[in-house]
Amino acid sequence: MLPDRKSETALKIIKMPSMTYKIDFKKKRAKGYFDEVNSLVQTIYKILMTKRYVYAIYDWNYGFEIDDLIGMPKGFVKAEIENRIIDALSIDDRIEKVYDFEFYDIKNDKFSLEVKFKVLSIFGDFDFEMEV
Repeated sequence: MLPDRKSETALKIIKMPSMTYKIDFKKKRAKGYFDEVNSLVQTIYKILMTKRYVYAIYDWNYGFEIDDLIGMPKGFVKAEIENRIIDALSIDDRIEKVYDFEFYDIKNDKFSLEVKFKVLSIFGDFDFEMEV
């Protein structure tokens, strides 16, 4: 027997807006709002600066794992960081692809690297860089 059509539940997919508070990380405060690319850049920064599995407020899909790479050979670290960044950013449906990774050694710091990569998003392409 087929189910009654009236008893079926319709599933609606709702896209959440990307407008969010603009965070001033240096002054440690939120001031103003922004949307689209700027909002996504801030989200990427927040994801990559948040340690995964540490904060109860975030689910286990949110954040970035890096502490276990400290002291490992830089060649291994570069390959692993690329995979981990791609994994960490895969939770945001506004990001379609993360690619073209470049790594630069930071002078006088044997543990840090600068990483640059491109992001293809629903708002277009943009470059992102940070120190890890």
